[in-house]
Amino acid sequence: MAASLELAISQIRFAREYTLTLLDGIEPNDWFRQPAEGVSHLAWQMGHLAMAQYGLCLFRIRGRADIDMDLMSSSFRKKFSKGTTPDPDPSKNPSPEEIRGVFDRVYEQTMLELPNVTQAVLDEPIDMPYAVTATKLGGLLFCSHHEMLHAGQIGLLRRLIGKIPVR
Repeated sequence: MAASLELAISQIRFAREYTLTLLDGIEPNDWFRQPAEGVSHLAWQMGHLAMAQYGLCLFRIRGRADIDMDLMSSSFRKKFSKGTTPDPDPSKNPSPEEIRGVFDRVYEQTMLELPNVTQAVLDEPIDMPYAVTATKLGGLLFCSHHEMLHAGQIGLLRRLIGKIPVR
């Protein structure tokens, strides 16, 4: 089988396995339930994506670097880590401008550093989360999957606040 086909099959398998974990424990009578507001908000989604991209594409690849404190503070990372509860009080969160700044800086630094990563580094093993393979390359592949997952949530949040869908 061609490597690209194998990669595609692995990504499809990974997505299905992840979807099944999301369904685990959901009772049939909850399939049509429409939850009330309060689960998440745009600020948390964006902050979480920035924190996750830093972790997956920078920290996991090369460890801590001097520039990291200029990218985001440790309090920012803790505020938007997996498992945190979004707080709807703006006074208890960084401003939208600060969150967008971190989101943009992390992406720019990621795009600056990734082209210089060697194949030997990409082949190094890691623990979950990853996609396709348990290597640093798999961690990078997971980054795009993770962002798409949250993009879906951002799209739903847009609809819930009365915005039209993006085409």
